[in-house]
Amino acid sequence: MDRSDSAAGTGGGRATAARDRDDEGRARNARPRDGLGRPLPYGTAGVARQPEGVVRTPEETVTQAQALLDAGRPFHAHEVFEDAWKSGPAPERALWRALAQLAVGLTHAARGNARGGARLLRRGAAGAQEWAAGAGEDRPYAMDLAALSRWARDLADAVESSGAAVDARALAPRLR
Repeated sequence: MDRSDSAAGTGGGRATAARDRDDEGRARNARPRDGLGRPLPYGTAGVARQPEGVVRTPEETVTQAQALLDAGRPFHAHEVFEDAWKSGPAPERALWRALAQLAVGLTHAARGNARGGARLLRRGAAGAQEWAAGAGEDRPYAMDLAALSRWARDLADAVESSGAAVDARALAPRLR
């Protein structure tokens, strides 16, 4: 096999599907997803995805993430926080990463993954508290990090003790 076979998506005599890539060659996943971000079969109608790589102001990030959390879509809120984590100023990246972990922890808890959900909720709570202590700021962008950390730890305890999936909409945190 020569390089042209490999580049064409064949290998070892078997054809492979073309990979979904962006303009810079990074992998994308255009597969439809449900409201909790779980992949659905191709051709199935999924929920609208959050566009990736969007640079928002902190105010826009918090507002959009809260709307998604309120709608029971914590996976999508996680993607909004992830954009802020990746594009924001270096001193705030740990804050946005911690908030993304809280949102994805709620996602896992809603999917019924009690162990993973609890672990991510606790990791996000610790990250938010650590960022607040290091930055000397408890309420960045009017978010109450102490209350969010309590919410996350309490939910982690509840999820671990019950082992049951939670209702992401009913248990969505208030960021402000």
